[in-house]
Amino acid sequence: MSTIIGHNYIGGQRSAAGKVIVRSIDANTGENLPYSFYQATLEEVDSAALAAASAFPTYRNLSAARRAEFLDAIADELDTLGDDFVALVCRETALPAVRIQGERGRTSGQMRLFAKVLRRGDFYGARIDLALPERKPLPRPDLRQYRIGLGPVAVFGASNFPLAFSTAGGDSAAALAAGCPVVFKAHSGHMATAEYVANAIITAAERTGMPAGVFNMIYGAGVGEALVKHPAIQAVGFTGSLKGGRALCDMAAARPQPIPVFAEMSSVNPVVVLPQALNVRADSIANELCASVVQGCGQFCTNPGLVLGIRSTNFSAFQQRLAALINDQPAQTMLNPGTLGSYGKGLQKLHSHPAIEHLAGGTQQGSQAQPQLFKADVNLLLKGDEVLQEEVFGPTTVIVEVADQTQLHAALNGLQGQLTATLIGEPGDFAQFSELTALLEQKVGRILLNGYPTGVEVCDSMVHGGPYPATSDARGTSVGTLAIDRFLRPVCFQNFPDSLLPDALKDANPLGISRLVDGQAVRDSL
Repeated sequence: MSTIIGHNYIGGQRSAAGKVIVRSIDANTGENLPYSFYQATLEEVDSAALAAASAFPTYRNLSAARRAEFLDAIADELDTLGDDFVALVCRETALPAVRIQGERGRTSGQMRLFAKVLRRGDFYGARIDLALPERKPLPRPDLRQYRIGLGPVAVFGASNFPLAFSTAGGDSAAALAAGCPVVFKAHSGHMATAEYVANAIITAAERTGMPAGVFNMIYGAGVGEALVKHPAIQAVGFTGSLKGGRALCDMAAARPQPIPVFAEMSSVNPVVVLPQALNVRADSIANELCASVVQGCGQFCTNPGLVLGIRSTNFSAFQQRLAALINDQPAQTMLNPGTLGSYGKGLQKLHSHPAIEHLAGGTQQGSQAQPQLFKADVNLLLKGDEVLQEEVFGPTTVIVEVADQTQLHAALNGLQGQLTATLIGEPGDFAQFSELTALLEQKVGRILLNGYPTGVEVCDSMVHGGPYPATSDARGTSVGTLAIDRFLRPVCFQNFPDSLLPDALKDANPLGISRLVDGQAVRDSL
């Protein structure tokens, strides 16, 4: 690879049609890195989408085993990206090398996990209801259902995870596993990183004989609208701001053929600290919570942005301890100047609100973010004030003190949808406040006990989603194997001869998968 990287991927090929040059920036110094890129033209967006559409018929009809081979090959290529690559990502994002190394492993691990999903076959969701010709008053026909890929998927890279939620991240992995070619919009905060990863995907596609156009990447500002509105695109995956995600949802809904947008957008991730836990381990809770708030400079979508507790001398002491810890935290460099600017605007809203008190944190200076702690009047939640519903993306959290158990319930009920909620307590707390679980499962995608949300395991049972505005569709997840469901749709075959059925539905069950046959889960042939 040359030291100057400067083209778009169109259908797996590079194009130099763009005329506007955009440059990769060193997040630590603000200086230009020696990597330049072309702003994609509308013609290139069209070419990318058409290339994906051209690849779709072939790619979707490949066996699950062939697609699994492709995903494993991508993982292998990602694992070969060495120290030079890690150093580049660090320069583009200001994230430490250990974080990038871990994220690289998570990203290749996601690919291998989806390969396992393909090989075990449960993603087909195969259901068979055999004919009942003697049924009265009407016979039942033979009915068989399985799931197929939606079609080409547009994926937008996230700023805060340059690998795991980016070019080869969870949305791309899930879409490719589902049989959907991808058109990826590279994030402006780590364009050179995206190029390296795209090279890995293209190399894997060539190694495994995938159709041209199975993966496509475009750069530039203002191209997202054209991509979402392109008639070839059948779904969108997005991780980012509420404003950006909502705009994409509105564009997709306004198309002549509306399409789904699976957007992960905004969450304040409440943490409820219960009384007996404060009696037993207040200092350790304060230390752990502070560490979670400032981890990664607070640049996680699961950052704990709201802390609730019942008024008491213990809770007052806990607040003082947490404030002292926040004051001791060093400033950190954020992902890019735009992220720092957004953080500053979020802090200003909190500082200027008459019902919010600043408890800890130094004045923002220079190019680094200073951790902050605020305290808000509980009435802001009870009355649905938007100031506590809006995520402040950075190392900041807000304390809300409630009068009693009844007011705690009311305050939580006033929250909008969230990715996570956390209960910190002892067994006696969980017995006394047992109603909170039923309340929170209506509000969030993941409930934690005695843990902190800034860590998302990639596995079968993980849910990284939640009611709006955490996501645009609470029925899905962007982390874990259930993410594949977003890019699949069911098809039913009625009275088809066995020879014309897909393998997943044939009598002999040649794939050896578990199927629901007349309401019973079986792996046998019929």
